[in-house]
Amino acid sequence: MKQTIPVITLLTDFGLKDEYVGVIKGVILSINSRVQLVDISHNLTRHDILQAALVIKGAFRYFPKDSIHVIVVDPGVGGKRKVICLKKEGHVFVAPDNGVLSLVTQDGKADEICAVSNQAYFLKPVSNTFHGRDIIAPVAAHLSKGIALPRLGEKLTLDDINTLDMPVPLLSSDEKLLAGEIISIDHFGNLITNIDQETFEIFTGKKKSGTVVIGLGSSRIQGVSESYDTVKMGDPLAIFGSRNLLEISVNQADASSYFRARVGLAVTVEILTRKN
Repeated sequence: MKQTIPVITLLTDFGLKDEYVGVIKGVILSINSRVQLVDISHNLTRHDILQAALVIKGAFRYFPKDSIHVIVVDPGVGGKRKVICLKKEGHVFVAPDNGVLSLVTQDGKADEICAVSNQAYFLKPVSNTFHGRDIIAPVAAHLSKGIALPRLGEKLTLDDINTLDMPVPLLSSDEKLLAGEIISIDHFGNLITNIDQETFEIFTGKKKSGTVVIGLGSSRIQGVSESYDTVKMGDPLAIFGSRNLLEISVNQADASSYFRARVGLAVTVEILTRKN
């Protein structure tokens, strides 16, 4: 029977200027040369845990079951935060315990969680500034060779690990306005909000009729488009992206520059009805 080659994915904020990504790959391959390494991204905004949480949630289900996902966005490296290993839906995640897995476990479910504390699986010595190399990468490599999670350290529950204080869309007191915010800006300059499609449809469905208007600062966009080419090149639009989150975009241009927008900027949805 043909043996499956283990898959390890890598998600970091290291960029590609330095040796950090290559070194992590070298550590993994030195322990298990039979793994298939896949780069999800190394160009995340530095120290942006929320962006990393969004990316890993949007990516992991598209990999084979039993894939191991290494996440190293770790502004607290060397401090008191733990490294954890979490199993969910047949996938394994090795990451700092800083909330980066908040969206993976947003439904309140995880199959198994443990602290990563067994130094038998670490490189020696352990640098206080590069746990990605000395702890997370070698642990992922040993997992790919079949070690069981309990061998890494003490068992944990979801209550034991850190979660991000996630911004959620809010309904105004008069229920006329759904208020969210920009939580990420992607490579194309699309403004990704925290308004998911289900929340949007519940809000707009209650209104039955009227024109949907998306507000960003002093700008207004009417309706939600199904594709970018529903507007002229250079014109703005609202659209649900591949993560099922409402995005504000500009056809073939950079919405962040167009609107001079930043993460945290308020976004609103309202239904305008005609007055008789």
